[in-house]
Amino acid sequence: MNRYHARSSGLRAGGCAALFAITALLAGCSSKPAATDASTTPHNVSLTRAQQQHIRIVTVAPVRYHTTITTTGVVDFDRNHATDILAPFSGAVTRVLVTQGQYVKQGQALAEVASPDFAAAAGAYRKAVLAAKAADAVAANDRDLYAHQAVSQRENAQAQADAASADADRAAALQALNALHMDPAAIAAIRAGKSAVDGEGVIRAPIAGTLVTKSIAPGQTLAAGTTPCFTIADTAKLWVMAHVFGADILRVHTGDTATVDVGDGSPAFSGTVTNVGAVINPDTRSVEARISVANPEGTLKQQMYVGVHIHSQAQLRGLLLPVAAVLRNNQNLPFVYVVAADGGYARRRVTLGQRVGDRYVIPEGLAAGDKVVVNGSIFLHFIQTQ
Repeated sequence: MNRYHARSSGLRAGGCAALFAITALLAGCSSKPAATDASTTPHNVSLTRAQQQHIRIVTVAPVRYHTTITTTGVVDFDRNHATDILAPFSGAVTRVLVTQGQYVKQGQALAEVASPDFAAAAGAYRKAVLAAKAADAVAANDRDLYAHQAVSQRENAQAQADAASADADRAAALQALNALHMDPAAIAAIRAGKSAVDGEGVIRAPIAGTLVTKSIAPGQTLAAGTTPCFTIADTAKLWVMAHVFGADILRVHTGDTATVDVGDGSPAFSGTVTNVGAVINPDTRSVEARISVANPEGTLKQQMYVGVHIHSQAQLRGLLLPVAAVLRNNQNLPFVYVVAADGGYARRRVTLGQRVGDRYVIPEGLAAGDKVVVNGSIFLHFIQTQ
């Protein structure tokens, strides 16, 4: 028994289960003298017809196949549907109107700020509206007078130019208020001639989505264009940035399908490769493949590490062999049994390429037309080493 264990130690895990038929098969075997180490002096194995009924053979032939690249990735926001909000104006925060994790609509008020910038912009717009109204009235009056030859052409032209300049100033002042996200109702009130609003500015949501970050609090002083205030993102659709290494870089293309595994037993997420990086990250020596993934239940979170399987669309051609046909010797080198010319079964070394499902790509060791033992190879190895 110890001798058997020593010689069968190179078999793959799970081989013991395949020996269930050995006792019955050996009943038809002629006894053989003990062989030396089969890894150095292998001999062909012969079987009776009865024993051959338990052997399954496949004939290898070139086939077309697709590869799957297995790697890891990091979840990120879909940057086409996410934005960081910087303070649009300077001033002190008086109220924060939302909480982190809340869903907000586009244009919804997020915070109020006591801002001299806001008050100045509102006052400038009110002045521009009044100036433009007066200049337009003068221009209209001069056009009528010029038509009746009551004023000179020069006076009329000057009035028209002044009106155009005043209109441009009004448009610029309005654009400044829009940049500060002033409520359209407040802008309409100023345009109607009401007093300018006080210095209370409002920070509004530029897009709809989940408020994933809240960085300000009441009493905090904001600097226009510098202080980060909020981050809003649509978390129903995220990106997974997958790391692709070495030769796999050439196998990944835009449009490839992918599955993302969180690793907690929950169902995998389906996605599509939307971009493959053009440069290699000097720290990881990898290229990032961007995968767009639907996340309706919010299971995926930003910065979460996930497993990624990218299913390449590129079609390859080669020899594939079922995993069950491959054994390993005492040096952990792979080999298979092929049908020899004399009808016996010969052991042959092979080189294993990428695994494709339950098959290996065999770049070396086999040729098209070779007949390889798939079921029963462990039994053949048992006989050969006795």
